[in-house]
Amino acid sequence: MSQAEARIKEVISFLQNKDTVLGYRKLMDCVIDTQDLDLYREVISLTDWKEQFPEKEDELIERSLVILERVAKIPISEYNTKKPVVVGSDLIKSYGYNRFKLGPISVKIHKGEVYGLVGENGNGKTTLLRVLAKELKYNEGQLDFKFDNTYDSNYDLRTNLVYIPQRTQKWYGSLKDNLKFVLSNYGIPPEENETRVLMMIARFGLWNYKHLKWSELSSGYKMRFELARTLLRQPELLLLDEPLANLDVLAQQVILEDLKSMCNSINNPIALILSSQQLYEVEKISDKVIYLKDGQYKDNKQVVADDENQLIVEIDCEAKRDELMTIFENLQIEKLIYNGGIFVAYFNANTSFSAVLESLGKHKIDVTYTRNITKSTRRFFVS
Repeated sequence: MSQAEARIKEVISFLQNKDTVLGYRKLMDCVIDTQDLDLYREVISLTDWKEQFPEKEDELIERSLVILERVAKIPISEYNTKKPVVVGSDLIKSYGYNRFKLGPISVKIHKGEVYGLVGENGNGKTTLLRVLAKELKYNEGQLDFKFDNTYDSNYDLRTNLVYIPQRTQKWYGSLKDNLKFVLSNYGIPPEENETRVLMMIARFGLWNYKHLKWSELSSGYKMRFELARTLLRQPELLLLDEPLANLDVLAQQVILEDLKSMCNSINNPIALILSSQQLYEVEKISDKVIYLKDGQYKDNKQVVADDENQLIVEIDCEAKRDELMTIFENLQIEKLIYNGGIFVAYFNANTSFSAVLESLGKHKIDVTYTRNITKSTRRFFVS
């Protein structure tokens, strides 16, 4: 089964189970991959109808499946993501004697993959993003961009990479007009411009907000606008600094799902690096997690290698430390740390996470939260 066929099958499953919110977004991703403007217009029309008649779910599903049948007939070539789009070798950025130093860091970034960038504040996340965006000059090392679209200057480079800082710039006029302005800079004819912009507005849930101004949008919708503007530009590399800051939990989940979909386009994938303090949420969508500590680099594959002989579990409960030590006595517990209001238990690798859960249940411990963090960069945040 090809990647395109698998995605269509996934959409059908969502629609048949009446998960129309996520199913419709994934339908639009399939349509965007076709680059068929007639299909775009059909989706635009359906989106307008859907917003007017939100209660007609069954009809929405029927009409979506008809569009999906047309999508299935259009051949889509799969992009080869094996070649890295960015290669950094022994990069070092120093701010002077006895001050912060980033690196040496070596990275290979591929299209179609999400790279989470995590670490405590002041450990170099923004510095690394700005170096990769060529906003900061590095002192040592080498940075090569291997884009499909050739570039001869920094201006050309900016058409292939997009860096979105934590605080985005204010814009003027309506949301829709700003998106149309983006495409007009690329010489897109007016009719095609209108169609592509409306498709992006539909995809990022901005349909009822397209005539609003910057000051009339919440932080979540401003970020959706930035993603719509980015996708219209079709970059090869996207760098995001704290895109989840100031967003509520639901908005964070939607943005992360949208970012993953952007990266996983079949014929136009994007390489994405995003920094965030929302560690678990980022780890769920990331193919690789980069952890920075004092300017030094580790990734989640090294986390696994470092702890092959351990099981590490976070536990939030009302039980006392001595009580937990007694409960876990037969599970080869090695140490128990109280870290920021949560216990972190270290077991021998022979102990299974299910055995830990069973023991907690058997002793009727009222657990608010627990998680296996053996393979998570969360373990680096334990003091």
